[in-house]
Amino acid sequence: MKFTAHIDIMPLDELLDPQGKAVLKNLHNIDINEVKQLRIGKHITMDLAADDVKAAEAIVEKACKKLLANVIMERYEFRLEAKEE
Repeated sequence: MKFTAHIDIMPLDELLDPQGKAVLKNLHNIDINEVKQLRIGKHITMDLAADDVKAAEAIVEKACKKLLANVIMERYEFRLEAKEE
């Protein structure tokens, strides 16, 4: 089976997000004052092949834990989408 994984990686809430703070400040500088908090992360899409959904989830978990996310400083979540073969 073929899948697309949509992975979102964000800094942990307890950690500072200097990039998010800089963007928030600049939003206010251009008179967009309604935004009160902003955090910046990564979105990754990954096409993969696996025998079933459980196997695809295991592949994505392993990729996130070992390479894509720094689990000490970031959290991740993903969703799988089955693709037509």
